[in-house]
Amino acid sequence: MTDATTRRPPDEAAARRAVAAVWRIESAHVVATLTRMSGDFDLAEEMAQEALVEALEQWPRTGVPRNGGAWLTTTAKRRLIDTWRRRERLDERYRALARDLEQATDAPGYDPDRIDDDVLRLVFTACHPVLSREARVALTLRVVGGLTTEEIARAFVVPVATVQQRIVRAKKTLGAAHVPFAVPERDEFAERLGSVLGVLYLIFNEGHSASSGEELLRPELGREALRLARMVAELVPAEPEAHGLVALMEFTAARFPARVAADGTPVLLADQDRSRWDHGAIARGRAALARADATGRGRGAYGLQAAIAECHDVAASVDDTDWARIVLLYEALGRIAPSPIVELNRAVAVSMAEGPATALRMVDALAASGALRTTHLLPSVRGELLARLGRGDEARAEFLDAAARCGNERERAVLERKAADAVTA
Repeated sequence: MTDATTRRPPDEAAARRAVAAVWRIESAHVVATLTRMSGDFDLAEEMAQEALVEALEQWPRTGVPRNGGAWLTTTAKRRLIDTWRRRERLDERYRALARDLEQATDAPGYDPDRIDDDVLRLVFTACHPVLSREARVALTLRVVGGLTTEEIARAFVVPVATVQQRIVRAKKTLGAAHVPFAVPERDEFAERLGSVLGVLYLIFNEGHSASSGEELLRPELGREALRLARMVAELVPAEPEAHGLVALMEFTAARFPARVAADGTPVLLADQDRSRWDHGAIARGRAALARADATGRGRGAYGLQAAIAECHDVAASVDDTDWARIVLLYEALGRIAPSPIVELNRAVAVSMAEGPATALRMVDALAASGALRTTHLLPSVRGELLARLGRGDEARAEFLDAAARCGNERERAVLERKAADAVTA
């Protein structure tokens, strides 16, 4: 890289911030390009990491390149070629690639706005069904999101060693299964895209309601999942569920600013200051939902959940919310994606539209079926309904049961407070 392609040397801290920012945006492209060239996912990530280390060493001395993504890609390619040379194999291949690289030096610079199929192949590889759910999440955040192992461990409140083991094992599993670096065939596309969207939604949910730890929200994790979902939606613009998931995340993330108090205490939906909601995110959510509808293929599970979230986001208050429409949307969701959680949420909507007595019968039926017996959600909802019916002692017992099952400390404290309030109400 010449001086003509770089800005003047910054201080070391500024250079490191620049490296981190470029890496976060471009790492998926770098790894995807190297994987396509080498056919070796593990080697590609190793070369990309070496380019990252070289950037951390060089940029504070030589300046930040005007096109950091192209710099990382070129450096990683050179490292790959050097590795092939050292290994004394694939001689003809590396000479051809070296010629291409030299020719590319004079070619127009890499367009950071261009997203090619390499990134989509990388997403599908990281979310392949041969991997466990935990491994897909860790690998996606590492190689697609560009997060470090330490950042992933901190986000999910697990030891760094655990994340390292998941990533190493995931790479070995992909190699052992000879998983191709490719977008699936059309006849299996829907299922595989569903896996990708499911992983991103799982990451987002962990950011929206942390399953453990002291904090309810992990907004950085939610934002990362949203960024990846937007990227996938742009890669598959004719898939309504990709836009539906983006819409759902936007509507949900719009409430982040009002979801916790200054001391970290959760603020329930009914008590949130709606003027603090991110109305830009709501507008983006409505636009994404419109893009899903424009495909003409109808709303899927994510699209219907987004429509429910939209009902909440456009209402001026809880009383102003169109609960009857939410009940209908949950009924539709229950037909295409039935689950006990959907039924529980439908019961909550019914309680607001028709009253708590009808909803309590629905929740009791769920309890009798044995569904959701290990989560805190069912006793929490049952406690709310009993409290509204004036059955304070029973409500208190349900809230305490929910608190005992809840893994998040902030949420547990809210449930214990409700238990105390139920007796005095």
